[in-house]
Amino acid sequence: MWRGIIYLWSLPTTAIGLCLGMPALVSGGRMRWVDGVLEIHGGFVMHFLSEWTLLEGGASAMTLGHVVLGRDRDCLNWSREHERVHVRQCERWGPLFLPAYGIASLVVKLRGGNPYLDNPFEREAYASST
Repeated sequence: MWRGIIYLWSLPTTAIGLCLGMPALVSGGRMRWVDGVLEIHGGFVMHFLSEWTLLEGGASAMTLGHVVLGRDRDCLNWSREHERVHVRQCERWGPLFLPAYGIASLVVKLRGGNPYLDNPFEREAYASST
């Protein structure tokens, strides 16, 4: 029962991940379930992560609820532990995760820090996955 409630709580963020991930399937991408998380890579996702993120050079992977988008299977394998921390963060924060992440990045930037590396959500993920 709790698992279902957690999936429901994080569904708004997961839905965004599905919307971004589904075009990958018609553009040569692949998907698979790994430990209750849908991992999608290739196709449109590779373009999205390379060109549409705010990171210089793009992102290797990105978590949106129970969906993890990766450039390719190697990126997903390499970043799995880090991205699972973000899955748990999405489970805790639910629909508030993306606004909270964005606000945290903005506060860090206004204080002179790196909005990605100094973001508390990323710091937790890096600390837990090393």
